[in-house]
Formats: sequence, structure tokens, C-alpha cells
Amino acid sequence: MRQRKIMSMIGGLTLAAGLLLAAPAAHADEAPTPPAEFTTDWHDPLTAAPPVPTPGTRSCEVTLAEAQFRDFTPYEGSYTPPKECGTRWNKVVLRLEGKVKGRQYDRLGHLSVGGVEILRTSTPEPSPDGISWAVEKDVTRYRDTLSRPQPVEMLIGNVVDDTYTGVIDVRVTLTFHTARGKVKPAAGTPDRVLPLTGATLSTPRNTERILAEVYATGSGGGCEEFWYLTVPDAAPYSCKATDGPYREVQFSVDGRLAGIAAPFPHVWTGGWSNPFLWYVTPAPRAFDVQPVVYDLTPFAAVLNDGRAHRVEVGVAGVPAGQSGWSVPANVLLWQDEGSTVVTGALDRHEAGTPRNSSVHTPGSPDRLDTTGGHTLTVSGHLNTSHGRVSTTVTRTVDHRSAHRWGADENPDALTASWTDDETVSVGRTVTRTHRAYSMDGEITVGADNRLRTVLTVGDRSSVDVVRDGRRLSWSRLDDTYTGDAAFTLGVPREQRHAVGTSAERYRLHGSGGCYDRSVKTVQGTLVEDLRRC
Repeated sequence: MRQRKIMSMIGGLTLAAGLLLAAPAAHADEAPTPPAEFTTDWHDPLTAAPPVPTPGTRSCEVTLAEAQFRDFTPYEGSYTPPKECGTRWNKVVLRLEGKVKGRQYDRLGHLSVGGVEILRTSTPEPSPDGISWAVEKDVTRYRDTLSRPQPVEMLIGNVVDDTYTGVIDVRVTLTFHTARGKVKPAAGTPDRVLPLTGATLSTPRNTERILAEVYATGSGGGCEEFWYLTVPDAAPYSCKATDGPYREVQFSVDGRLAGIAAPFPHVWTGGWSNPFLWYVTPAPRAFDVQPVVYDLTPFAAVLNDGRAHRVEVGVAGVPAGQSGWSVPANVLLWQDEGSTVVTGALDRHEAGTPRNSSVHTPGSPDRLDTTGGHTLTVSGHLNTSHGRVSTTVTRTVDHRSAHRWGADENPDALTASWTDDETVSVGRTVTRTHRAYSMDGEITVGADNRLRTVLTVGDRSSVDVVRDGRRLSWSRLDDTYTGDAAFTLGVPREQRHAVGTSAERYRLHGSGGCYDRSVKTVQGTLVEDLRRC
């Protein structure tokens, strides 16, 4: 939204995963009085998301990485599992603690262990006086990788000079929580985790379940960072894409489409031309880059044949030859302990015709209406030691948006929604997942050169697991951010007279319990922190 023009005046970007933790909730009568405008300091970053639950058993901590990032030199180290916790642990929590002060853009980062990416994260923009923050993530699913010594690599690419002075100082730890009694250590986690480092994949011949996870992000400061705002070449707007803003993250095996997904519309902490929206409360997933997950089990029989198979991960809709997307991937494998070779077949493969229409209507304002979508159904069976098991995966993605902009892209507004519906049937058990993402906002610049951004971002999902018509478990998630911030363009920082409010409410209900928390800020001051469950 005037992103490329305005961002050059105020700060840019460059990516993240985890849970950003908040301070304990304040009572309503203790809420501080916010200043009339932003000062040189504000509340440390926080979100309304819940902390990672832990079993309360004996734990062991390992420092995974400790570094100061000033440039694009990665941290390289080594990891050794804690001997005192052995292998009988059933929860591993990663915690990143960071601090930065001065002036700095938001920066993208990643952390890998043994080549397996376990964290993708971005940083908050600092106050002149300095901020600190902490990010948590449940990394138990990487049990296979964490069970033996591994090389470690971490990078938060940064630039430090006379203007951008913020050095990003981080420490990352792993806390291992031991299993209790007869609980199987790390129950339900994959037997193997393979980083997808090349163009081929070969699985153990007794594999009976396969998931792939892709940390897909449009990033790097170009137009694909704001892919949802791009327009066809003929439309008069600064960010172009031949076929408009429709994007689809795809996974293929031997040239055959194996998985489709709607990408999440990430907004980093310099996004929508207004860092004052995000100084305390980031948009959903800005500090928790959750991977797109594909169930590739219908292809297990194909991949189990002992040969190397060609696999590709890509983003449909990106103009040919244009960069701007990062798609690191891991493959998670479950093996049949009672078989040395699991045979079977891919029984059904039906890929619908992709839909993508972007219609530009000239006027004042200009308008671009986009609709797009795709459907894929794959089914296969495996002859396991516990019988023949059939798996069918059906996934349908849909995108609808209305982009409106005036002369010189002022105002600039977007209303958009994405849905990603998936049904996985394994024998008599059916898991239905509905994902819905939304974005509704506008940027304006007034005659007094005041830039104002008003924005709402939503992340919603529902999961139902049914067996023989009886619901076994269910969950409902609604994570919604709203913000309204304004400042004066083209003046030194102390003359911007910035004001802004932000609010986030994170609600998670289901058979596992209830969590409901909301936070509100005014001019960088936390004025509300409420828990309803």
C-alpha cells in the first residue's frame, strides 16, 4: 500500500516462528495512563497467544545459540542432547530471548539443527531506549533430529551503520521435559525428520505416513513481500505481477501435484507503511511463522520403492524469473515397526483446473477484483503389518480480494480473504480442517502529510476429528488483530507526533480446554490485558 514508495521514507523489512510471550496480566485499576503520543520508549513486544504447555516434570536446558547479529554472517555452533534427561522426554520447548535498541528495521531469521529448520522468525523494531522480547515454540516434533549431536546454524540478517544502529542480541535455549511413568517419550512424533535440501527424496522402505512442512514466506523487501497487493501489468500500480495477487504454495512428486495450500498473508513489523501499528503487538504469525503442512501419505507407496524421486516446492502466481519467496521444507516420516518394506499404490489423483481472475476497473479510485482457487484429491493404500490402510486427502483453496487505490496510490485499500479446507480420511477416521485468513485495511496521506493506517488481520481455523460418525476431538481458533496509527511523513523521528492503538484477541476453544486473552495498547502503553477462561 504505497508500500514501496512510503517504506523508503520510514523503514523496511527483511522474516520468524514461535510464541511471543507477554508480561503477567495487569488488573484494570492498575492500567497506566498512556502519553499523548509515542515517546522514545514503549512496552516490550507481546502477543495474546498462549504459552507452550509443559507437563511439570523434571527438565533439562541446553543453550542452542548465542549471538549478536550485525550483518549477514551466520552463527555456527554445535548441539549435544542433555545427558541428564536421556531420551525419555516428551516435550521440548525452544525459547529465543532477544534485545535491541536504537534504530533498526524488522529483520528475518531462521535456525536449523542438523539442516532441519526448526525456527523461522522476524524481529520487532526497537525503541531508541531499547526493547527485549521472548519467543517460545514447541519443537517436540523434531525429536529425531534432537536425539543426537548436530551442527547448528542461525541467521538474522542485519545491517548496522551510522543510521541503523540496532545490534540484535539473541540467546536460544531448548528445555527438555522428561516423560512420567509409562508415558511413551515424545508420543506421536515422527520417527525420522529429513530436511529437503535438494531436488530428490528417498524414504525408508517401511514408511507408513508422510507429512511435509514448508515455511513459506514472501519476504526480502520487494513486491512479493506484499504479494496480496500486486496487480496485473496493465493496471497503474507500483507493484506488478503478471497474473495478479493469487498465490498458491505447491508440493509436487515426480512432476505430479501432491499438495496445494493457501499462503498466510504475513505482515511484518514495518508493514503497511506504519511501524507504529506493531511496536508492541505484532500481527498474527509475525513472530510465529507456522509451516504449511501437507499429508503426502497417499504417495508413500511410490516413495517407498527404494529410488530417489524428484520433489519440488514452489509458489504459483509469482511472475516467471522473479524472486521474493522462501520455501524451506522438512519431511516427517513414520515407519512401520513390523515391516521392512511397506507396499501399496497411489489409487487416485484428481487435480482441478486452477481458477485465477483479476479484473481491473479504471476510475477514481482504481479497483482490482480478484478471485482464485484450486482443488486436489489424492488417494492411496498401504499394506502394513497391521493391515491394509487407505488414505484420501482432499484440499480446496480459495482467494477473494478487492484492491482500491487513488491517484498516487492515495488512498490505498484492500479487503481480502483466503480459505484452505482439507479433509483427510484414514480408514474410518476423518479429520476436517478449515483455515480462514482475512485482511481489511487502508492507508491514507492527508493534506498535512499525516500518514494513517487502519487495519484488521484475522487468523481462524477449526479442526474436527470423527470416527464412524462420532466426534473424537475438536478445536476452534480465532486470532484477530486491529490497529489504527498515524504519524507525520518526511520529518525527523522526534517530530512525527505519532499516535496509535492496537488490540489483539486470541481465542482457542475445544475438547482440549479454553483459552481467551485480549491485549490493548495506546501510544505504546499496555492498557488492557484480560483473560476470560
